[in-house]
Order: sequence, then C-alpha cells, then structure tokens
Amino acid sequence: MANQIATFCQSNPQGARHTADVADHINKYWDPRMRRQLLEVATSGPTDDIHPLVLAALPAVRVPP
Repeated sequence: MANQIATFCQSNPQGARHTADVADHINKYWDPRMRRQLLEVATSGPTDDIHPLVLAALPAVRVPP
C-alpha cells in the first residue's frame, strides 16, 4: 500500500513535496499498527520491494507509541 501511495504522489506536479506527501498520508491515515509494521519491514531486511519515495519518507513517519 505504501508503494501505491508513493506512485500516486510521484505523479503530483508539485515536485519537491513527493516525499513529504507520502509521509503526511501515512501519518494522517494509517493506523499505528500499520505504521509500526511498515517501519519494522523497512528496518529488518532487504528494501528492494519498497518504493524509493517510501524509503525517503520513513524518517518523517511518526513512530507509534
């Protein structure tokens, strides 16, 4: 799902906001469990299947308590 969000945001003509848009969407609309799972997957192994915009947005994704 994160890859789909990144693909959509990449098509946005605003350019520089691509990464911020991905992080904003994930922070606003994803359940904490989903964010936690994304962060675990991204930090626990190969990231070849994760869109580069998602990887760039990860530092701005809020870590659930």
